[in-house]
Amino acid sequence: MRRPAAPKHCGWCGRRLPESGNVGRRRRYCGQSCRQRAYERRAAVQRSGLPEDAVVMSDTEIATLQDRLFQLRCAAEDIVTAADDGADREELRKLADEIARAAKELEQLR
Repeated sequence: MRRPAAPKHCGWCGRRLPESGNVGRRRRYCGQSCRQRAYERRAAVQRSGLPEDAVVMSDTEIATLQDRLFQLRCAAEDIVTAADDGADREELRKLADEIARAAKELEQLR
């Protein structure tokens, strides 16, 4: 029997995990440092009395996330504007690549 697919991203930093075989425990973190940070977060959450699935972010992390979301929105708006202005395929492709890059960076929340 084949086991379900392993998580595709690190449970801490969000980086893509390498493909693993069908033997052994599924990998949850990309390395020991991410595993340690996740453990420290779980311990801090338990001490604070917050729900286990709570997401705790600093003001700086929230501001950074908002900036990255703003960049993504602006990139999407650029495509709409370019399409309305009759941009050629190459220009639209460049703008789409920019959205893909911004979204990929956004996948990594930490």
